[in-house]
Amino acid sequence: MKFRYSARTKSGELQVGYIEAAGRDAAQNTLSGHDLYILSIERVEAPKWYHEILFFFKRVRRKDLALFTRQFATLLEAKIPIQDALTTLYYQTDIPALKEAIFEISSDINSGLSLSQSLEKHREIFFEFYVNLIQSAEVTGRVEEAMGYLAEYLEKELLLLSKVKNALIYPVFVVALSIIVGGILVGLVFPQISGIFDEAEFQLPFITRAFLAVGNFINHWWLAIVIFAVALVAILIDYLRSEEGKGISDELALNLPVVGQLFKKLYVARFAEVANVLIKGGIPIAQAIEISGHTSGSALYREMLHDIAEAVRRGDLLSRAFERYEKFFPPIVGQMVMVGEQTGKVDEMFGRVANFYSREVDNIAVNLVELIQPMLMIAIGVLVGLLFAAILLPIYNLIQVIR
Repeated sequence: MKFRYSARTKSGELQVGYIEAAGRDAAQNTLSGHDLYILSIERVEAPKWYHEILFFFKRVRRKDLALFTRQFATLLEAKIPIQDALTTLYYQTDIPALKEAIFEISSDINSGLSLSQSLEKHREIFFEFYVNLIQSAEVTGRVEEAMGYLAEYLEKELLLLSKVKNALIYPVFVVALSIIVGGILVGLVFPQISGIFDEAEFQLPFITRAFLAVGNFINHWWLAIVIFAVALVAILIDYLRSEEGKGISDELALNLPVVGQLFKKLYVARFAEVANVLIKGGIPIAQAIEISGHTSGSALYREMLHDIAEAVRRGDLLSRAFERYEKFFPPIVGQMVMVGEQTGKVDEMFGRVANFYSREVDNIAVNLVELIQPMLMIAIGVLVGLLFAAILLPIYNLIQVIR
């Protein structure tokens, strides 16, 4: 069993943490044996099967992490000790998962671990880039500065992703609405009017017969279709979570017209921003490149950046390593890195690449709706035209027969 405790040492120092024991008495005996005066001890309940579902809704989002990081950086810049800053953040945080993590981090620091070691225990919240930057800052004594960098990075990332999401909301909404309306017409409306056409003694147009067949199939087998669709989506989601699935989905996304260019520039901007911050923080170039691959958001880019990092470790020039992947890293990236290698300012060049492609992403995101709208209008127009033709053509023929 797991117990959470708070206690004081002989010197009066407050200590909080967790302990594994067979029972409450055993936990108290263990703590007393370490010369601790127990203030409180309570059992931590084992997670139930439904906790994973609840965790999805209560998980720590990037927005929550960005707010926590900004508040932490502000407190550290005000020269407030780390332990006191964590205590303050614990009491003002409303996110259960983050609140629990802050408590455990505070306990670990009390036990003698460093801030980076404490954060590393919570990789589901604090990703690799976050932990590595804090770790390097602890060596140089610039933790408050690193926390400020992280806050700025997370805020920029949120702004960039929100622009991309906002640009994609309209096209996705229009497509989804068109599919729903088309499904209702084919599945509900067509079967209702099929009786009228059955009584008429003339050959229905092919397009009407096709829609009627589809409509009758949906009308009779809708439950099986729903079950099959749910199962298919579940299998697809599970597959896309695998390494192979992530690679295939990334490759498909990158090859899409217009949207593919948006994703390429987004991944380059994110990678360059992380590499800039890490190299500036004292992380070796090869390690910085590899870590930035894990934060790019693409399995394909992560693999490529791993290969580039390995090439640098073998002694290759970073600029030449980028040239091997010019399909995914535009020539300007390799040229800027080459200038950085010659001037000794690789981090600064990555910063410029990040700024350039962030602006490119902004421009595409702003114009994306205007670029996709004509294609959507054509596709929807064709669908609506087919639906109306399937209904109006047999009605016109029926009128001709009556006359």
